[in-house]
Amino acid sequence: MIILCVDLHIHTTASDGSDTPGEVVEKAVRLGLRAIALADHDSLAGVRAAQQAAADFNLEVLSGVEVNTYFEGQEIHVLGYLIDPQNDEFISKLAEFRGERLTRARKMVKKLKQLGINIDFDRVKELSEGGSVGRPHIARAMLEKGYVASLQEAFNNYLGAGKPAFIPREKLSPAEAIQLIIRAGGVPVLAHPGLVKLDPYLPDLMEAGLKGLEVWHCKHNPLMVEHYYRLTQKLGLIATGGSDYHGAVHDTCNVLGAAVAPYRTVQLLKAAAGKN
Repeated sequence: MIILCVDLHIHTTASDGSDTPGEVVEKAVRLGLRAIALADHDSLAGVRAAQQAAADFNLEVLSGVEVNTYFEGQEIHVLGYLIDPQNDEFISKLAEFRGERLTRARKMVKKLKQLGINIDFDRVKELSEGGSVGRPHIARAMLEKGYVASLQEAFNNYLGAGKPAFIPREKLSPAEAIQLIIRAGGVPVLAHPGLVKLDPYLPDLMEAGLKGLEVWHCKHNPLMVEHYYRLTQKLGLIATGGSDYHGAVHDTCNVLGAAVAPYRTVQLLKAAAGKN
């Protein structure tokens, strides 16, 4: 029996990934994936290009987005699937978020300078290649100038939550992101729950409209996978999964298909969105 696999958490050059949407599609086809979803930060810009690139192959490309929120000292990521790309409110909000990202990145660069790390903000923007600017671009600028030995070191020592140069996005809560995704016709899913401590708040997030948990993720160990899969069964949530692929230039999450879900997940997401 052939099991059709899907990777529903992929980043491209539309945000902080190093592969274009077309390159991601080419790799997914080579791997034999049945479906993928782009989950660029605060951007749907890569979806159409990926869908066009996949048109001649047996590969389904779902629209997706990853929204960063902040709650009780933690950065929480919420995935949104099957969003209406024509939803004016959502498109406007994403543009607003990208503007906030620029402001946030400027502040981080300023904080780094106060720590003796002098990188040029214009170079950070160049590294984003016109996509949504994020911390990985700052980390790459730091790596270029030799301030860190790896991108992960930049996050571990400077850019991660609670580190000296970190600036939180405090204006948006997980519940607000969930509601925004629902209003845009999408299905909200909590990204990599094993990396945050939100289990006690899941009932509250479900009340806000949460529909799924990302069970299979490249940073979830087998115990986490088992725990969150059981939680989805207990709570009636959709179990999703993906590699969180950012491209080969990244230190982590750099193997497409490193974490996958069964194709049944796509069917459940479509049912939840009323798009069967």
